[in-house]
Amino acid sequence: MKLLIIEDEVELAGVLHRGLSKEGSTVTLATDGNTGIELACSVSFDFILLDINLPDRNGFEVCETLREAGVTTPIIMVTARDDVPDRIRGLKSGADDYLAKPFAFEELLARMDAVTRRIERPTVRAGHPDGTITVGDLHFDPRTMTLTRSGTPVQLTVKEMGVLRLLMEAPGSVISRSEILKAVWGIEDDPLTNIVEVYLSRLRRKLHALGPPLVENVRGFGYRLIA
Repeated sequence: MKLLIIEDEVELAGVLHRGLSKEGSTVTLATDGNTGIELACSVSFDFILLDINLPDRNGFEVCETLREAGVTTPIIMVTARDDVPDRIRGLKSGADDYLAKPFAFEELLARMDAVTRRIERPTVRAGHPDGTITVGDLHFDPRTMTLTRSGTPVQLTVKEMGVLRLLMEAPGSVISRSEILKAVWGIEDDPLTNIVEVYLSRLRRKLHALGPPLVENVRGFGYRLIA
């Protein structure tokens, strides 16, 4: 895998470079936004890790510039800025995910894997050019992180939204418990935790209060969103 890291914090850039290289990736480092844009537009990368606080232009501007230039490479923003408005702005600028510092290296790998699987998994979802997803009467807008059912807003937590988005991106397909754990929580399957069941129960309760059941438990295999 060819990776581009756009990060001016030397110590973190070094850690990421060493860690990702050990995972078998070829890593290129840019320490400012303009250099990052030039590299991303001239070289084909499989992934971009992008800091927000860069010396010449911020990561939001870099991400927007790359998307406007037609660069579709998956981008994960890696930053100390973890306020909700910043996360929303990052996603609206075209990022595929948002990871707050400090973070475990294993979580970064899990998020990269989750983004890759979302992109590669064949789906029949009703996606739109603006990034919104519509399945039946559910409509999700990642730019504002809002969900509606039949036009009625549904208030979800970040993790609930993560679980539902995973299901919406592959309606009708069974998503295993371990896949949900890894994609949303960044951890491997743990038979001693019932966190997935707890969040699916909350999610069902909120969605089913507004209409017929949508989330189905396929016993022994996982969960799916009824398309």
